[in-house]
Amino acid sequence: QVKMVESGGGLVQPGGSLRLSCTSSGIFLSIKTVNWYRQAPAKERELVGSITDDGITNYADSMKGRFTISRDNAKSTVYLQINTLKPEKAAVYYCKVCKYWGQGTQDTVSS
Repeated sequence: QVKMVESGGGLVQPGGSLRLSCTSSGIFLSIKTVNWYRQAPAKERELVGSITDDGITNYADSMKGRFTISRDNAKSTVYLQINTLKPEKAAVYYCKVCKYWGQGTQDTVSS
């Protein structure tokens, strides 16, 4: 059984940063392309970007500049760095591999 797990969300002040992590069980994450998505309140889930097994990244046009995806294959972990957090941009972030989704992790931006 495959399980994806996101972590690292939490309360951040406006302008701050977060680094989210994606790990898995039941699948070799280090050899897979991993996608990150975000879903804001009352909005559709949207793609942030992806990273291939050898570290090539691609970002949705609307996401370029504020997000950085990276990976550490030795730790079987994929990261999503989010900079310049804004209250109006708060969302739940999900990682996805093949057809498998995690449960999501939320960023909350408040002073």
